[in-house]
Amino acid sequence: MYGSIDCHCHISAGDFDKDIEEVIKNSRQAGLLAILAVAEHAGEFDKIIQLSERFSGFIFPCLGVHPVQGSPSGQQRGANLQDLDAALPIIEKYKDHLVAIGEVGLDFTPRFVSNDTDKDNQRQVLIRQAEIAKTLDLPLNVHSRSAGRPTINLLKEQGVEKVLLHAFDGKPSVAMEGVKAGYFFSIPPSIIRSEQKQKLVKQLPLESICLETDSPALGPEKQVRNEPRNISICAEYISKIKGVPLEKVVEVTTQNALRLFPKLKSAIRP
Repeated sequence: MYGSIDCHCHISAGDFDKDIEEVIKNSRQAGLLAILAVAEHAGEFDKIIQLSERFSGFIFPCLGVHPVQGSPSGQQRGANLQDLDAALPIIEKYKDHLVAIGEVGLDFTPRFVSNDTDKDNQRQVLIRQAEIAKTLDLPLNVHSRSAGRPTINLLKEQGVEKVLLHAFDGKPSVAMEGVKAGYFFSIPPSIIRSEQKQKLVKQLPLESICLETDSPALGPEKQVRNEPRNISICAEYISKIKGVPLEKVVEVTTQNALRLFPKLKSAIRP
């Protein structure tokens, strides 16, 4: 099975509503085998499931509550257990369709977190979702902005073994603590403009790396819509940094993804 897997993508974003067919066609032509569609809140869940049914064998659903949530006023805030309560019945309804719980995690960016109570609310939401993932025997698709070490430590404390840390923004030394725990790290196309991501890839073993686009964000150019087809940019840049053939990067990162998300193996239809 040669081709890449986009392990973290917001394909349900409104940015893709007008040309989703073309986006998927271009993704396939770029060598993508599968897209993991992550959620941020309960309001997206049904749309993600519908996309996974519409593009069966290519788009695979991950449902979860993101650590940052929108409010009716349009401002963003840290997640709390009420956000999770709204999501739980839908996760239960679709549990047999899921390949992961996500996007979940911690986000301690100062504009979203103003005190320790906010941080603790996020931790409680993540702990509950870690329990769900373990009960369903699913991996976690994890966000850890400005919270790399706290996220890895919490996941280890909770005994979570199957983890993808997406677009990790911490130090390579902190990431290596995740590697020791058996966690994987997915790298987005923004690596071409991120010195931090370049340093991270230099340190991480290839056997711990997956590919992602985080579309429509984290593209090769700022403020330009990112697409799953840009997955090739990640692989090419990792190949350059690691000094290994592009074919090997694609092969190893895809095998890593299939190991972490075993439900994909029998479900992918190239």
